[in-house]
Amino acid sequence: MAERYVISGTTVATMADDGYGLIENAAIAIDADRIAWVGPEREVPPDFADSLRHDMSGRLITPALIDCHTHIVHGGNRAREFEMRLNGASYEEIARAGGGIVSTVAATRGASEADLLHSAMPRIDALIAQGVATVEIKSGYGLDQETELKMLRVARALGEVRPIRVVTSFLGAHAVPKGSDADSYIDEICIPALRAAHAEGLVDAVDGFCEGIAFDTAQIARVFDVAQELGLPVKLHAEQLSHLGGTALAAQYKALSVDHVEYATEADAKALAASGTVAVLLPGAFYTIHETQAPPVQAFRNHGVPMAVGTDWNPGSSPLGSLLLAMNMACTLFRLTPAEALAGTTRNAARALGLDDCGVIAPGMRADLTIWNVSDPAELSYGIGINPLHARVFGGVL
Repeated sequence: MAERYVISGTTVATMADDGYGLIENAAIAIDADRIAWVGPEREVPPDFADSLRHDMSGRLITPALIDCHTHIVHGGNRAREFEMRLNGASYEEIARAGGGIVSTVAATRGASEADLLHSAMPRIDALIAQGVATVEIKSGYGLDQETELKMLRVARALGEVRPIRVVTSFLGAHAVPKGSDADSYIDEICIPALRAAHAEGLVDAVDGFCEGIAFDTAQIARVFDVAQELGLPVKLHAEQLSHLGGTALAAQYKALSVDHVEYATEADAKALAASGTVAVLLPGAFYTIHETQAPPVQAFRNHGVPMAVGTDWNPGSSPLGSLLLAMNMACTLFRLTPAEALAGTTRNAARALGLDDCGVIAPGMRADLTIWNVSDPAELSYGIGINPLHARVFGGVL
């Protein structure tokens, strides 16, 4: 149970400004599930003078990490497609041959809710073990109403059986199921499934995949119109493999985020800045499918577009189960700085999910913290395959 206590003997990266917001020789006062105070240890408020203290022996504390883009509820795996790619097949060729998303759809439709929960729990545990306290989970491997709702119920259940906060995204507009055309699918299956999922309280945001192998801007706009009608925020997979105008469309709808964005332009960056939309970078997919065009990171910097970083953990294009590795890859592949990578998995990741009570260490925020066996925050992006987690605080519980 959460209580009143003080964490002392630490360096704190508050992430409350454009850098790390470092406070050395720091302390954090926790009251139940909230941060009551943070600052130099010598200035701990008098009303916490007699509270229990946990000394961290100089360890670094950051906001708990946030993985703002995952697909961790699904049936089966696509290891065979990994082999096909190594033999020269492209992501698009695999998809058009009946692989890719559609192959996972069959496995997910055939799995029960219990099966999906059982298979997803090791994935959620892996994220928790690296200091993640909030995770976004998408539907999108059902492509029918029954399975889309089943996936979202499992996502909600994960937040009940594990100490992690789950944010759901309805991704019915993920792919066109075999035997259907895109327009009929959007109108006859996707939109009714969205309405049903919303009525059941399963949806926090609405997503889509705007690409040549998925849906065009007009089709996505129809889904977004319904999302607006239902009072739900939107986000979009866009400009991953080509430039179809999805980023500009999402900006028109003031989307929470636009994700992938390898083929985004300077004009897109301006549009995102004007709409307050986050650009979510997903280096796992870039790496896995051997992309060569990196997102326009400097344009995002120039126009003040906040950048988040996610794993995009999915069975095909990004089987990446480490947010720490995603941070390293964002630095090495996309040239983010370690400070930008950490902001991308804390402050900006929270913004990409529409959350305003986490992602920074400040009074009144949720007491979701990660305590690391490092002294310099750059070490979190520097290590490859290294997990320096010491402890995680979730909702004030250490």
